[in-house]
Amino acid sequence: MIRSVAVVVPARDEQETIVACLLAIHAATPPTVDVTVCVVADRCRDNTAARARPLADVVVNLDDRPLGTVRDLGVERSLTTPAEQCWVLTTDADSTVHPDWIATHLALADRGVHAVAGGVHIADWPDQRLRSRYRDFAHPRRERVYGANLGVRGDVYRAVGGFAPLSTGEDQHLWDRVKLAGYRMRTTAEAPVTTSARTRGRAVGGLADLLAGLRAPRPA
Repeated sequence: MIRSVAVVVPARDEQETIVACLLAIHAATPPTVDVTVCVVADRCRDNTAARARPLADVVVNLDDRPLGTVRDLGVERSLTTPAEQCWVLTTDADSTVHPDWIATHLALADRGVHAVAGGVHIADWPDQRLRSRYRDFAHPRRERVYGANLGVRGDVYRAVGGFAPLSTGEDQHLWDRVKLAGYRMRTTAEAPVTTSARTRGRAVGGLADLLAGLRAPRPA
């Protein structure tokens, strides 16, 4: 049975969004669950860390590390023991979680699921044509995985080696290794995370680059 939750939020120069992100996580925290929230302030040049500290544990990373390693720093800081009783959740600093986010993950964990990939919604996505192009990419039944809405049991996370030191795709890479190891996995459309529609992101090859490509005109 899951007894604690470790929520990890990597953040690089996210002073404008980090408070809303953390308030949403706290609002999604069930009253009977021990939840630790860890923000990894990654080479920030703004006030991200200071704004996060009243609402979360903060790890300051000053080294040039790939995003996978940054996420892993937060997991190792907040993962409780015994690891099989801790559920690791990750989201992004430009995102806000659904009020039932944690409860949805834990309900699946209590049924014996070892890893859960949830969906994302794009905030203020203006163009219906582009929205329809994105929908096919984002549909959770297609097992596309986002670090903004990903959960895995603590002992399983450690058994497969955690997030790999990748600059992008670290979320999908972790999911694929959990699947290869034979653990029980679920995708869900419930409790989606709303994430920024910005097209200039922090990670090369990440969601912002995808959205920039979707906004670009199609060839004639």
